Amino acid sequence: MLFKLSMSGLRSKYKDYIVLLAGLVMSISIFYMFQTLAMNKAFIEANAMIGPIQFVFYAGSVLLSIVTFFYILYANSFLLSLRQKEFGMYMTLGARKNKITRLMFMETVVIGLISLVIGIAVGVGLAQVIGSMLMKELEFSSDGYHALYLPSLIVTAIFFTALFLISAIMNTIKMLRVTVLQLVHADVQTDKIAKRGKKTVFAAILSILLLLIGYASMIFMTYLQQLGIIIALITITSGTYLLFMTFLPFIILAMKRNKKRTEKGLNAFTYAQLNFRINSLTKVLATVTMLIALSAGSITAGMSFKNNIMIMVDGADYYDVTLHNPTKAEKELLANIPFTEQKEYRYKVSDKGIYYLKDDLMNHPPRIMIRTSKEDFGKTKVPAEELPTGAGIRGEKEDKRGHEMPNDWYEAMEMIQPYYVYKGERVIIADQHMYDRVQGKEGVALLGKSDQYDAHLSTWKQIDAMQKSKLNLTSDQYINTKYSNYTSFRGFSAGTVYMGFFLGIAFLAMMASCLMFKILTGASKDIHRYEMLRKIGVRRELLMKSMYKELFYVFLFPAIIGIIHVLIGMEMFSFILVHPYFRVWLPILIFLVIYAVYYFITVQLYRGIVMPRKK
Repeated sequence: MLFKLSMSGLRSKYKDYIVLLAGLVMSISIFYMFQTLAMNKAFIEANAMIGPIQFVFYAGSVLLSIVTFFYILYANSFLLSLRQKEFGMYMTLGARKNKITRLMFMETVVIGLISLVIGIAVGVGLAQVIGSMLMKELEFSSDGYHALYLPSLIVTAIFFTALFLISAIMNTIKMLRVTVLQLVHADVQTDKIAKRGKKTVFAAILSILLLLIGYASMIFMTYLQQLGIIIALITITSGTYLLFMTFLPFIILAMKRNKKRTEKGLNAFTYAQLNFRINSLTKVLATVTMLIALSAGSITAGMSFKNNIMIMVDGADYYDVTLHNPTKAEKELLANIPFTEQKEYRYKVSDKGIYYLKDDLMNHPPRIMIRTSKEDFGKTKVPAEELPTGAGIRGEKEDKRGHEMPNDWYEAMEMIQPYYVYKGERVIIADQHMYDRVQGKEGVALLGKSDQYDAHLSTWKQIDAMQKSKLNLTSDQYINTKYSNYTSFRGFSAGTVYMGFFLGIAFLAMMASCLMFKILTGASKDIHRYEMLRKIGVRRELLMKSMYKELFYVFLFPAIIGIIHVLIGMEMFSFILVHPYFRVWLPILIFLVIYAVYYFITVQLYRGIVMPRKK
């Protein structure tokens, strides 16, 4: 009989249980997706751009486990709150408390196991879809990645089974401690407003100190390395939770006491709503903040590594193409590229070496890269020295540079005359008189700089293939062209870029699930408040405006702190990325747009619960 009543209660609250189940499934699927990368050591080592990335995944696993632990505990406490009044009625009618607690224990475990099975299935599906999509977009392929990865499946199953058992035990203990009267009146109990005192002031100061220590450890990650990751993980996580638990209630209370604000429209009601519920929101908002930092940080880091490819390529070679004696087919390909700069240098090939015409070089000097410091990376200059007649570069059989070849011109000539063209031949600078006397076949070296290198990748690939064919090289033999450097840098970075985007999407989904879950699960308590305002004549439009404003503040605070974490955290990649903040605004803007979409969806779902439209 009790089981039938329980099933009836479940059916009556099926919407709340769907929200609960969706939140649990999402957290399990995200945890599984993370583990498919974190536990695949061979995949990470083969595809990571930086060596400590394996340790970063270990640290990330710990952080995700902590976040997931508190999320699951909260989700299951919500399960208890759904049924408290119902269980109180059963006990009033004569049901024994031990049977109620046993029923509650079984419900928690069964719902947990159902969500675990569905969550792993969803996680495998998401890992496959997101993985395939990113690999296609990034032109990245690896045999080491598997959407269905047995070790991560086992770890996920063990971790969440243990969590659900702990939650069931905690719910049982709570049930044993409360009285029948407390259970019956559970829906009219209000959140307690914490009182400020010396402990709160101490916690507030400690939160700032912990965050400053964490930020410093990320800024000086070059020196601290793995220790810096551990320090940042501990201090920023704990500092964020303390920050929200101490400062956020104070900020909301200050807004509530501002008469100019509260006297406008329904601001008094809006701030009162926030003030009453803020203490139950602080831990969830801190969790959301960490998930925002992880999601936006992963996407930003992935995009920075992707942007770093072209920064490195352009910093290594100024000119996009170097061609000797271009064929008709090569000229046709080059005709389709909008060059911003083109230079041609005539030379003659004789049995004594390769003679370059000095006038061509001095009248149209090539640009070379400045390689003195990191600050000058990507900057160029033209050789300023006079190029002496007779200066040159000796061939492979000679051990000296040649006659008075200035350093800048030496670098320029190595670029104009790459090692794989006329390999091992001596290079000599000749004035017009000397050039005319040389007996040999005349050729031309062409240098070209386009408007945007990565917009013409297919053309550069074809030109590289043609050059190898002219030089009688196989397709897999390496030649030091800009396209070869591009493919090398892309292959070097693709795995790290893939991991950043993959984890960013995963954490973003969990963040949305966590925040939506918290807001929607507490919506049922707000129904009677909105009904009362409607009965006394408050217009629906004003209530909607109040609703938008209230949830805007709930979404705003985690976004601000989370993005601050990201902006400071990007400094930890400065030892490997030339410009870690290059176009950093773009991934953050993308995140904010997605975050805004989540906000509007949540408001609409919340409105549908507390203020449904009349049919």
